[in-house]
Amino acid sequence: MLKSMTGYGKAIAEYGGKTYTIEVKSLNSKFLDLSLRLPNGLREKELEIRSEITKRLERGKVEVSVNTDNGVQKSVHINNDLFKTYFEELSMLKTELNIEAGDIMRTIITIPDVLTSPRKETDENEMQALMDGVNAAISGCDNFRIQEGKQTATEIKLRIDSIRNLVGQVEVLDAPRIENVKTRLRTNLLEIISKNNFDENRFEQELVFYIEKMDMTEEKIRLVAHLNYFDETMKDTVSIGKKLAFISQEIGREINTMGSKANDAEIQKLVVQMKDELEKIKEQLNNIL
Repeated sequence: MLKSMTGYGKAIAEYGGKTYTIEVKSLNSKFLDLSLRLPNGLREKELEIRSEITKRLERGKVEVSVNTDNGVQKSVHINNDLFKTYFEELSMLKTELNIEAGDIMRTIITIPDVLTSPRKETDENEMQALMDGVNAAISGCDNFRIQEGKQTATEIKLRIDSIRNLVGQVEVLDAPRIENVKTRLRTNLLEIISKNNFDENRFEQELVFYIEKMDMTEEKIRLVAHLNYFDETMKDTVSIGKKLAFISQEIGREINTMGSKANDAEIQKLVVQMKDELEKIKEQLNNIL
């Protein structure tokens, strides 16, 4: 079963008036490249969330964000002493330097620790609700990947079948190709040597050697075997993207060898079509887990 590395999942977790919004996005990558954004009060859950993502999504460029809305419980506290200190210092500096300082109050509010929110310890039940939401978002992303993988598998299967069909067309052209080579060689030799000096046995020996170098039987057999193995591997339930990529390399090797041996315009056209189909398969495999 193919699974794409492109996915998206979203979940909402609510507890005690708080609402957590969890989003999981993933794109293709050779390894797991995880970016995790959590509110300050949830840093202790980072390792647990990372572990869960690594176990279930395995690979890809993954972005996870957790945002919280405290609703009516949200409140802000102003550090009066710190605010006054900053205001007095900035006002004196403004007068001393005779500069237009703009809105001093707005500037002070942006200074760290002037505005603070009371922190409430997150209890165990709230953490469980949050993790349930994280798992739901991961499941959503994973299901998205499965559906994308099914669509990709359908397209790849069509291209594998297309290569198999092209191999069959090569098979049809291969037998007359050999006969044409024999006839062409015999004709050319008769043009450059006299009939009396023509050694039929020597010619047959050289012909057998030449034909063996052009024979594509083994390449065709191995290519079909690789195509069948590719089909079988696509049914596996584990991560198979890298394995399929290796098999596609072997498929490409046999196609290239057939092209170098062909010495026939029509077969060369079929080889080019095989290469085109294989390149499209490789592009799809770049996004397979």
